[in-house]
Amino acid sequence: MTTVYFVRHAKPDLSVYDDLTRPLTKSGVQASRLVTKFLRDKEIDHVFSSPFKRAIDTVKHFANDSQLSIEVIDDFRERKISDHWIEDFNSFAKRQWEDFDYKLINGESLHEVQERNVVALKILLRDYPDQNLVIGTHGTSLSTIMNYFDSSFDYDFFNRIKGYMPFIIRLTFSGEKLVDVEELLI
Repeated sequence: MTTVYFVRHAKPDLSVYDDLTRPLTKSGVQASRLVTKFLRDKEIDHVFSSPFKRAIDTVKHFANDSQLSIEVIDDFRERKISDHWIEDFNSFAKRQWEDFDYKLINGESLHEVQERNVVALKILLRDYPDQNLVIGTHGTSLSTIMNYFDSSFDYDFFNRIKGYMPFIIRLTFSGEKLVDVEELLI
């Protein structure tokens, strides 16, 4: 069995509009220490992350503490919404969950996000069988991955976890088959 701990990033500083470089808030940095405490005894073999600063920084303390490097995988990045900041994120997100192909100009649909995230995950499952992995991720990316394996993880799941930062969910796989899911609030 391969165990994957998806770690949704801690609280980001939304005053920084650039998605790639948006840092954690001070409380987000402190919360990342809870991630370390939670994962410390899980015998993690590898740490991966989205290229976004907030995802990397959420798992960085754990990786350093465990003397593991973080391999950044671009396909685990969060969805691109548009070239511009949108004010009504909730309405936009709901519309995307209602139509997985809906997207704004220069943005990504949830179908596109799901496809690239699942392909990246399946590569890890193939390359690291029977190991324990950590992946620093985002709410939308994680939700679309979950939805791929089980359609009951839908908009309601996405909406429910929006406020959990950080959030950890453990997925257990036999090959590429998902056999167990456990939400782990820290």
